[in-house]
Amino acid sequence: MKSYIIFDLDGTLLNTIDDLATATNHALESLGYPRHGLWVYPTMVGNGVRKLIERALPAEARNDESIVKRMLAEFRTYYDEHLCDATTPYRGIPELLNELTARGINLAVTSNKYESAVQRLIKHFFPSANFRAVLGHVDGLPAKPDPSIVFKALGLCPTPKADTLYIGDSGVDMETARRACIESAGVSWGFRSVLELRQAYANHIVSTPDQILDLINDSGKI
Repeated sequence: MKSYIIFDLDGTLLNTIDDLATATNHALESLGYPRHGLWVYPTMVGNGVRKLIERALPAEARNDESIVKRMLAEFRTYYDEHLCDATTPYRGIPELLNELTARGINLAVTSNKYESAVQRLIKHFFPSANFRAVLGHVDGLPAKPDPSIVFKALGLCPTPKADTLYIGDSGVDMETARRACIESAGVSWGFRSVLELRQAYANHIVSTPDQILDLINDSGKI
């Protein structure tokens, strides 16, 4: 029985790309670097804010730790004030979470975004959903696809791996699930392609949130 659903956040539950892009462009501009078009950013996200910053910087600046730290500071100051400006849940996600909660299924979020932002976004957009763990990246700990954050979520809501499903929008997410030995579902509406999901060995591909419900039958079996 699938009684615990672990979600990625960005590109899976929430379309955050415009706010991430705007905050990164603000940081670039603050340090005198050129901005990027918003359409470029889906290829830059997925591995945490630090990696986003490194990818956004010109090649000659990416290995300068002082520049990266200044960029990170500018990004976080701006993003913390504007993280909900353009961000919205994907269509059908609130209804999905409500239905999963009504069925008594436990929920979690494990994100490579820094944890305070993850918790604010979940509280703002999904205050009544049955989240047992809301986890983001913490400095000094490995980011996904390292499965440590998934193991932490399992520790906060002890559940057999066979009863757990991991849902995300990227190859990073599918690799995270594979390393954790948990069944995975890739969503097609996020920041990465279905091809990337398939190449990362997603167990399922869904194109609408209600198809996640279709994976779970009346008895809770996948």
